[in-house]
Amino acid sequence: MKKIFLSVPLIIVILITIFCLVFLLQNRDPTKPPSALLNKNLPDFDIINLFDNTNIISSKNFKGNIMLINFFASWCSPCKIEHPLFFEIKKNYPSIILIGIDYKDKGEEGINYLKTMGNPYDYVGVDNKGSIGLELGVFGLPETFIVNSKGIIVHKHLGPITKKIITNEIIPFIQ
Repeated sequence: MKKIFLSVPLIIVILITIFCLVFLLQNRDPTKPPSALLNKNLPDFDIINLFDNTNIISSKNFKGNIMLINFFASWCSPCKIEHPLFFEIKKNYPSIILIGIDYKDKGEEGINYLKTMGNPYDYVGVDNKGSIGLELGVFGLPETFIVNSKGIIVHKHLGPITKKIITNEIIPFIQ
């Protein structure tokens, strides 16, 4: 009985070690959380235009186009770092539809942010309650999604984009 009792902690340590090894050997990148919508259709949503709250933008209007959807906010410091890169994307890939979604932000602050930083987006919507972000599985800001011309989410990037990310992760999906 004593031998069994003494071997229980050893068995537990071995099981924990095996679990950790299996997890490490799966090559999962903790900076790239899984997305339930990756390789699935972009959910249909209607969103109020940031600059004209009587104008509603529908995701259905963009079917047939490659879209880059970026969730940002005026209070998001990393959003400010990545913001100038969207001008480069728009300049180098003018056929891409850039959609900005001002996420859980006050409308006037989002407008001031874009007036100060410039507006690279073709359309800007506002998601005050976070319902669209919730539907798309937004973890935090900034987040960028690429939707192909068939309306399928083909890429999701969590965190600010960089020139390297544009080259390695975004351009292959928008060319």
